[in-house]
Amino acid sequence: MTDTTIPHGHRKDAQGRLVPESQIKPIDKARDELVKELFNKAQAVHDAIKAFKRAAFNDIAAFVELSAEEYGVARGGHKGNVSLLSFDGELKVLRAMADSIQFDERLHAAKELIDECIKEWTTDARPEVATLVQDAFRSDQAGKIRTGNVLALRRLDIKDERWLQAMEAIGDAVQVVGSKSYVRFYHRDRNGQYRPLALNIAEV
Repeated sequence: MTDTTIPHGHRKDAQGRLVPESQIKPIDKARDELVKELFNKAQAVHDAIKAFKRAAFNDIAAFVELSAEEYGVARGGHKGNVSLLSFDGELKVLRAMADSIQFDERLHAAKELIDECIKEWTTDARPEVATLVQDAFRSDQAGKIRTGNVLALRRLDIKDERWLQAMEAIGDAVQVVGSKSYVRFYHRDRNGQYRPLALNIAEV
């Protein structure tokens, strides 16, 4: 679509300045045309994938509801992980839902309780637990706590009352801030392993 604010015979450069067509080098014009042509094609692919994803989720949800009706069960088909296989087992479609979680201020209280335990336990030679805790609360490159590592602490079989209180605080601190949904496609190779069908342009 033509920008009506740009006078005829001019183009706007990256700094927003109006440049006469006669002063633009042919190679710069060719580059501009190539970039716009490729971007428009990529936009069309993006729109097609977006529409396909929406249709795939709707189709999967409808099938889950249909399958549930076979057993007289009424349930929504839009939630939960679902794995569907072709009759010959060669193809697989996976719908996955993943919650995005973060911790609120109660995580700091849990950390203080855990630190009290570690300070006392270090005199009794429990370095492996101290290492686990330090690693769990270490931030990633984006400065965020690794939620999986912190939650993994709750699987440790430790009966200390302060530790149990800290684990309860961690559980209370978990906040679900959103969810993401994925649909992935797999085909079975000669070794019987399911290989993903690449839809990421970098992996094709």
